[in-house]
Amino acid sequence: MKAPQFHVVPIKTTAGRFFEDYSIGQVIDHAVPRTVSGGERALYHALYPARHALYSSDEFARSCGLPQSPLDDLAAFHIVFGKTVPDVSLNAIANLGYAQGRWLRPVYAGDTIRSSSEVIGLKQNSNGQSGVVYVRTRGLNQRGEVVLDYVRWVMVRKNNTDAPAPETVVPQLAPVLTPDQLVVPEGLDLTNYDFTLSGEPHRWSDYEIGETIDHVDGVTIEEAEHMIATRLWQNTAKVHFDATNRADGRRLIYGGHVISMARALSFNGLANAQMIVGLNAGAHANPCFSGDTIRAWSEVLDKAETSAPGVGAIRLRLVATNAAGAFRLKSDDGKYQPHVLLDLDYWALMPM
Repeated sequence: MKAPQFHVVPIKTTAGRFFEDYSIGQVIDHAVPRTVSGGERALYHALYPARHALYSSDEFARSCGLPQSPLDDLAAFHIVFGKTVPDVSLNAIANLGYAQGRWLRPVYAGDTIRSSSEVIGLKQNSNGQSGVVYVRTRGLNQRGEVVLDYVRWVMVRKNNTDAPAPETVVPQLAPVLTPDQLVVPEGLDLTNYDFTLSGEPHRWSDYEIGETIDHVDGVTIEEAEHMIATRLWQNTAKVHFDATNRADGRRLIYGGHVISMARALSFNGLANAQMIVGLNAGAHANPCFSGDTIRAWSEVLDKAETSAPGVGAIRLRLVATNAAGAFRLKSDDGKYQPHVLLDLDYWALMPM
């Protein structure tokens, strides 16, 4: 009998990049470009209790000198971030931190966003099983203009543990963006800002450095909403959507979901911290799972004037926790308290 003939089909799928697949200076252009619409804003506001007026009303935005209401800054961040996941963090063990993030242009309905990353640092861990990859990511619109630029670092598994360790390169990252590095959107003018419509009377001068604000409210994380968010941002990290990827059978809540939830909760006390323009540092201190109730508090770290009419900059530390009344950030040994989910240091624009 004649032996059956088999046609060998070339492998067309990918397992993603592993630590040994990265090299310093490597530039990765990410798929897939995405055109945003007003529906993006509506869905973002459905997922989070987001109420900042500048992102809710075209008329309010026009009264502040903008052509229309932009997409929420964090929604723009999630779009840019999500595109990097298949190439940067598909095989990540943990997303470790952020630095030097700048929002350079608002994203409006009709804009098409794409992402590109450059590898700027590599450091293999002592166990030889994984390493830390540092990338600088840029989000660009359809005109090739950079709308967002940030650095992040992730711990990525090695596929071939015998692969030699690369030369260690750890980028020197400034701990804080200086006020002159912040970009105020063209035309923004808050001299005629409507505090009644914005929801709170507190302006830039009402906040003191060192002040701590309890945002009071809490939101319990639901599996379905997290999964919608993960799909919306096209985030393909296995730990977020595949329950078999972790030994405990639990899907890890996407860190960006926690960031957006905490930012939305901060409206109560910081309703006029309208636009995020700088990300100084960020850490996902402990994992978040479905069923956790997120609460938030903020600390005022710094303030600065800007050259834009009626616009001040305020530097805030936003902390998300899964415990009520938990205002202690770290233990005596310098490690984050187990209830701390997020520690985010950012600059926002506020009427003076």
